[in-house]
Amino acid sequence: MNSRTNGIIVAIDGPSGAGKSTIARLLAERLGYIQIDTGAMYRAAAFLLMTAEINLDDLAAVEVFCRDMDIQLDVVSGCQSVIANGMDVTHKIRTAEMSLLTSRTSTLKPVREALFKAQQQMGRRGGVVLEGRDIGTVVFPDAEIKFYLSASVEERARRRYEELTAKGEPVTLADTIADVIQRDRQDSERDIAPLRQADDAVLIDSSLLSVDEVLNLMVEMCRNKIGTAGSSL
Repeated sequence: MNSRTNGIIVAIDGPSGAGKSTIARLLAERLGYIQIDTGAMYRAAAFLLMTAEINLDDLAAVEVFCRDMDIQLDVVSGCQSVIANGMDVTHKIRTAEMSLLTSRTSTLKPVREALFKAQQQMGRRGGVVLEGRDIGTVVFPDAEIKFYLSASVEERARRRYEELTAKGEPVTLADTIADVIQRDRQDSERDIAPLRQADDAVLIDSSLLSVDEVLNLMVEMCRNKIGTAGSSL
C-alpha cells in the first residue's frame, strides 16, 4: 500500500492550543521518529511574508515570494530550530500576533501548496510524526495512524496565556480566550483545507488529561499499529 522505508506516518491534528507540538515532540522521542513541526513552518512563512511586507491580497505577489521561500527544521541536541530564508526565527514566531497572522496566511493557496510539497517530501518515507490542522485530511490522508487532539476553549486559552505570560508577553486571559475563539473560527471556516477531524482519526480530549496521560495513550496505539504494519513497510 505504501512505500515507507523508515516506519509509519503519525498524523496529529487539532485546534490551536491543544498541545499538539509538545505531544508530537515527545511522541517522536518515544518512538525514535522524526518530528516535523508543520505549525512552525506555517508560522515561519507568515513571518517571512510580514517582514517582506507582501500584500496578502495580492496572490500573484504571494505566489512569486513563495517560490523562493526556504523553511528548514534543524534539530541540535534534541532542540528544534526553525530556519526561514537563512534566519533563525524559532522564538520570533511564537507570539499572539503571529498566531493570528498565521491563521490568515495559511488560507492562501500559494503558501499551502509550497508547504504541502515540503512536508510531503520530508515525511513520505515514514518514521515521522507530523502535527497541524490538516495532516490527516490533506497532507497525508494515507497516514497509518491519525489522532485528533483537542481540549475546551477555556483550557486551551489558559495554557496559551500561561505560555505567553511566562515569556513576558503583555496579554490578558480574556484577550487570549477571544484570540483562541477567533483562531478556531478562522481555521474551521477557511476555504482551503479547513480544520476538521478525519473520519478515521482517534479523538483525544486533553482537557482533563496530563501530558503524560495523553502521551502514553498515543504511544500504546502507535506501537500496536507499528507492529501490525511492520510486515508491509
